[in-house]
Amino acid sequence: MSANDISIISMKPRLGRRGMFIAAAVLCITAAIALDTTVVTIGSEQDTRTAGFSPDAYGAKEFPRIRKDVDSRAVDAPTLAAALAKDKTAAGKKYGTGGAIPVLPVKLTGRVGEGKSGIYDVAVDGVENVRIRVQTGPAINGTDLRDAPGDIAFGEFKNQIEYQDAGAGINRAMKSDVLEGFDNTALTGKTISVTGVFKLINPKMWLITPVEVQVQ
Repeated sequence: MSANDISIISMKPRLGRRGMFIAAAVLCITAAIALDTTVVTIGSEQDTRTAGFSPDAYGAKEFPRIRKDVDSRAVDAPTLAAALAKDKTAAGKKYGTGGAIPVLPVKLTGRVGEGKSGIYDVAVDGVENVRIRVQTGPAINGTDLRDAPGDIAFGEFKNQIEYQDAGAGINRAMKSDVLEGFDNTALTGKTISVTGVFKLINPKMWLITPVEVQVQ
């Protein structure tokens, strides 16, 4: 046996021990990473903090209280129409929230007329010279639900995009809670009860975003 053979044989145990040390170190590092890892559920508060602003998580959190607020303040359509006809500004201040274009809560029961793209005219007894329409999806437009409680301010959000996305998230939450499974393909001629809100752009043209809908 040569000197080189002896040297190679004597190195093998040292290489084995070194490999074991490396393997042990890798296992320790892997365990440390596992202990420091948090599983985050999509849509949870942790997900919102990790990934940034989540419109859908925000909407799911805010819509229930918005619906409760609108329910508690909703005015019968004939009463509201009469108040608007008498003094639009005074009625807006009395019943609505917001500044120059207040959002008004209303409740009504009426007969459904013609519709297009899920927006239906509704004829309500005791309301004259006012066109009342209700949007039932699939598209729910506007930020009326976001603005209805009067306490969701632009300053709460990073920028205008987040502020707009918050309104869209609330609309989607409403669709999920109120309009999921709702058949709006054959409403014409039926009687419908609605609680919702609309922006006071024109006192004789109401486009209502619902928080509750019932077909009788």
